[in-house]
Amino acid sequence: MTTERAVFAGGCFWGMQDLIRKEPGVISTRVGYTGGDVPNATYRNHGTHAEAIEIIFDPSQTTYRRLLEFFFQIHDPTTLNRQGNDRGVSYRSAIFFTSEEQKAIALDTIADVAASGLWPGKVVTEVEPAGDFWEAEPEHQDYLERIPNGYTCHFPRPNWVLPRRSGAAA
Repeated sequence: MTTERAVFAGGCFWGMQDLIRKEPGVISTRVGYTGGDVPNATYRNHGTHAEAIEIIFDPSQTTYRRLLEFFFQIHDPTTLNRQGNDRGVSYRSAIFFTSEEQKAIALDTIADVAASGLWPGKVVTEVEPAGDFWEAEPEHQDYLERIPNGYTCHFPRPNWVLPRRSGAAA
């Protein structure tokens, strides 16, 4: 089986992992820290890294675009360095691409989100090349599976469908 890797940041990684892991075609997920300045990042010392999720998926069952659409459905990409009650650079909205194709799809999807009017403000999601991904401690992995009533600021929005701009790539 061929797999592909996606890395997203959109606030506290617990809620993103709990929802994204259930999407068709997702093989595995893990949470961690990326996009910052501290080697061997940890929860107590992650500098400017974002809390992020690494997704391994089967591209014959889902697409990178579909994962991005779900990512934009479950977090607010218009709040700078914030998601829900979580504030700071660790909670920024970011896409860490692993190929030029992923970068192009990410930029096109962001343009659709910006044009859609589904969010109240300007999209501030960063698009950066994927770098080191420091896996979070075991107590952060699968957190909401172990603690079902634990903290989250992510939720699917019913009937949220991202329209494509006219003339946008298919």
